[in-house]
Amino acid sequence: MFAVIKTGGKQYKVAQDDVLVIERLVGEAGDKISFDEVLMTGEGEAVKIGAPFIKGASVSAEILEQNRARKILIFRKRRRKNSRRKNGHRQHQSVVKITGIKG
Repeated sequence: MFAVIKTGGKQYKVAQDDVLVIERLVGEAGDKISFDEVLMTGEGEAVKIGAPFIKGASVSAEILEQNRARKILIFRKRRRKNSRRKNGHRQHQSVVKITGIKG
């Protein structure tokens, strides 16, 4: 059975025991969380599609770790002006394991 969930402004297709890297969630490693914004569930021919969400459906997960993505470098240069700016950014992210799909 699979489900399509929405979290962090993105949609993910998940199944039992999948490990996902998603936008940062509130909680510590080992905490149990639940995703209530389920867009679609099913298996094979038996597929339920929400409008936009399925009522009563949820996906439970466990936070494995909280970390940060690799650094993205932002470099801006104006030619012939001797003007340069260099910035960096590391996005916070959570690693979660899907433990169950209900609905």
